[in-house]
Amino acid sequence: MTRSNAPAYQTGFANHFATEAVEGALPVGRNSPQRPALGLYAEQLSGAAFTAPRDHNLRSWLYRLRPSAQHGPYQPFDQGRVRSGPFTETPPNPNRMRWDPLTMPDQPTDWVEGLTTYGGNGDADSGTGVGIHLYVANRSMTDRVFYSADGELLIVPQQGSHRFVTEMGVIEAAPGHIVVIPRGVRFRVEVDGPAGSQIRGYVCENYGSPFRLPDLGPIGSNGLANPRDFETPVAWFEDVDRPTQCVQKYGGLLWATTFGHSPLDVVGWHGNYAPYRYDTARFNTIGTVSYDHPDPSIFTVLTSPSDTPGTANCDFVIFPPRWMVAEDTFRPPWFHRNVMSEFMGLIFGEYDAKAGGFAPGGASLHNRMSGHGPDQASWNGATKAELKPHKIENTLAFMFETRMPIRTTAWAEQTPLMQLDYDDCWTGFEKGNVG
Repeated sequence: MTRSNAPAYQTGFANHFATEAVEGALPVGRNSPQRPALGLYAEQLSGAAFTAPRDHNLRSWLYRLRPSAQHGPYQPFDQGRVRSGPFTETPPNPNRMRWDPLTMPDQPTDWVEGLTTYGGNGDADSGTGVGIHLYVANRSMTDRVFYSADGELLIVPQQGSHRFVTEMGVIEAAPGHIVVIPRGVRFRVEVDGPAGSQIRGYVCENYGSPFRLPDLGPIGSNGLANPRDFETPVAWFEDVDRPTQCVQKYGGLLWATTFGHSPLDVVGWHGNYAPYRYDTARFNTIGTVSYDHPDPSIFTVLTSPSDTPGTANCDFVIFPPRWMVAEDTFRPPWFHRNVMSEFMGLIFGEYDAKAGGFAPGGASLHNRMSGHGPDQASWNGATKAELKPHKIENTLAFMFETRMPIRTTAWAEQTPLMQLDYDDCWTGFEKGNVG
């Protein structure tokens, strides 16, 4: 029996929620009673060490039809294109890189089968760095679930309607949404729509400290991504007694086992460790009303702090529709070199610093201290534009920004999707006139 009512959500970032799909599933006043109601099994899912400070401790109690331990050993599952740090397939590469969008598959392909690693940094085993993956799919995961033991997954849909069926509830997402699924939470991805529908998107696998909202400092108590706009699903479960493959990512590799039932069988749960979604259209964009283009940090939605104050293991940054009003100012992002490394994607529209070549579904990589900025056409247009209030519309770009260089996989460097002429977009600038 599958219970699949339209998804409902609870609001707030990292709140302590309590939700049950069947009345009475949650115990009152305790977490692990001698005999849980309805014959359920209590299980704690911990996303932090037991002794982590209270304001950083992440855990939820799940009450499920069967223990999640009820399965046989995992065996290697070689999908062929998924990797984790340390990334050592290729030497460190300082070159700027850009890729065309992943091609949609000819054969039936689900989300796990269509997942491809482009690169990353750090080490999943030591809990530092990120992995960056892109995906395409044209069919739903059937009798298969997935989870990562290496890191939490920040998923950025770029094309098509997605339905994430998780242990803790159902999340629907389309381009413009992001979905975060914590480390260890099982889920499947369904292609939502008529026959022949396709989905595509990006994944940041965060090995480090879990994503949180950035501090606002002088901005004050409001702005950027507001906590009330994050949505966590209510409890949902399915009672299905047929074999279900469970694929996990562990130590950089994929492993699989088979349950005799669907492991998406949590009837109720409470806690603050749960998946969530966010609609980027609700982002409160901050910008200048005088002069100069502010640093892109003002577009940060989520941050994974590192042990160096102010320097993120990973920031998730968006460039949404917004007004540009700065006077006597070059309004697109300026030329710069950065101690952080930037992996960029485009959901729809055009990015204001690139006049062509950067397509929705594509990606670019500018590693630590590599010079980058507007291409020649964008620079020419911006320096000659009449400076009146102008709204940038119908666009959404984003960045995974991380403190360590991003090392690419062999696949990413050898794929025909790589734009070998990317450097050419900066040719042709004339020398300044100083005399």
